[in-house]
Amino acid sequence: MYHNTQKRITMSLSAIIAILVSIESNGNDLAIGDGGAARGPLQIHRSVVEDVNRISGKHFQWKRMTNRAEATQVATIYLSHYASEDRLGHKPTGEEVARIWNGGPNGYRRTATDGYARKFKAISGK
Repeated sequence: MYHNTQKRITMSLSAIIAILVSIESNGNDLAIGDGGAARGPLQIHRSVVEDVNRISGKHFQWKRMTNRAEATQVATIYLSHYASEDRLGHKPTGEEVARIWNGGPNGYRRTATDGYARKFKAISGK
């Protein structure tokens, strides 16, 4: 019988987000990427802001995602919603959280996020 023995990482969301900032922008709060579609230290797309506003009832503005505090709030809400133990059926690993950030709500299952996962592991050491 096969048992999934994937190591569950106990890592705070703030520590994960700090790694995501490094991957996404190398800490550059004013970074613009994806042909102008992503902005700020976490390279947030307009659709993520819209989704977070829907989830939270808040009124974040995409143009403000160069503000690290606001970008971090958006990422925290997004990841708390989509990378939750209730949604995934298990405590998510840091890698799964990173893959969701990179590939959307089901990014933790997509092979398209493999490279991003490797970057996350290289920085986190986990």
